[in-house]
Amino acid sequence: MEKAILVALERGKSSLDTEEFLDELRLLAETAGAEVLDRLVQKGKRPEAASLIGAGKVEELAELCARHQANLVIFLNDLRPMQERNLTEKLNLKVIDRQALILDIFAQRARTREGRLQVELAQLNYLLPRLTGYGIILSRLGGGIGTRGPGETKLETDRRHIRRKISTLKRELEHVRSHRGLLRKSRHNKGFFSAALVGYTNAGKSTLFNALTRSSVFVEDKLFATLDPTVKKVNLPTGEPLLLVDTVGFIRNLPHDLVAAFRATLEEVEEADLLIHVMDVSQSRWEEHAEVVRGVLEEMAVDNKPILHVMNKVDLLPDREKIASFRERLPNSIPISALRKEGFPVLLQELHRVTSLIEAGGGEFSWNQSP
Repeated sequence: MEKAILVALERGKSSLDTEEFLDELRLLAETAGAEVLDRLVQKGKRPEAASLIGAGKVEELAELCARHQANLVIFLNDLRPMQERNLTEKLNLKVIDRQALILDIFAQRARTREGRLQVELAQLNYLLPRLTGYGIILSRLGGGIGTRGPGETKLETDRRHIRRKISTLKRELEHVRSHRGLLRKSRHNKGFFSAALVGYTNAGKSTLFNALTRSSVFVEDKLFATLDPTVKKVNLPTGEPLLLVDTVGFIRNLPHDLVAAFRATLEEVEEADLLIHVMDVSQSRWEEHAEVVRGVLEEMAVDNKPILHVMNKVDLLPDREKIASFRERLPNSIPISALRKEGFPVLLQELHRVTSLIEAGGGEFSWNQSP
């Protein structure tokens, strides 16, 4: 297990915000399999071109790493290739940023061929501008992003290999998109209505999916437990079938390479008739997480789709009276506990009502309104 120190440059945000962002970074690091030993924050300073945090803070970081015998440093802020290289050389250990950490998690979690192709494409796009100064060759990719390579001699060869590999992966993913498109067309021709589960990572989408469809999609109390989309049928109270799609969780500042690479997967969201937004209302920042989801849906140009909000994990709320105030802020919402199957009759009835409205042509309702 790698032993990590977390680092953040705090600019334009409160100390509380920085600490909460670092808490999320700690969860990401633990999901990747690292043990977080300490954290270091550089406050109120402009980013240094060479090292982001400045020479003095780099020395402090080096002492902290030595004291804890850490072998990994993870930055909350995105690092430029030159900054990553300089820090790696000064600290003499692996240095990565949040984007690289998320890519590592996705690489570990992708189980299908499609998922692995998408992650590899994102990793190569991330790696290409970082070759200078490292000489990382493709055979060393398994060692992790940010690992020091054998030198400069193979740089141009490596670049050509990576560009060819990126082109190959893009072609393979186009085949995946075509195949998935044929499957969706087949379902559409059979008259199936589809609903895609969306939400912030670890909101409980897969738990809800398993409970409604009686499936066994992988569930774990960690970020990005599920990456690959799964489609199963659930019967509504009237007996009508509804195809439910479980999708990858969203997170703030999701690396653009991943958004682009997972286009084939996110098409399931684009093609769905209804979106079911699952929120973990036991989290203090659940409304901010909801806004992150909204932002991703806007980026995908699907925020105008019918959306049903599901307030999950109400069983973890210390005060159930909060539910009423939550629903005032999002009228189109259903409180449930996916783990305890609490609120399911109401949820299924609402799914039937909403799908009937949409099929009748009256399902154009927005993010903050009831249908």
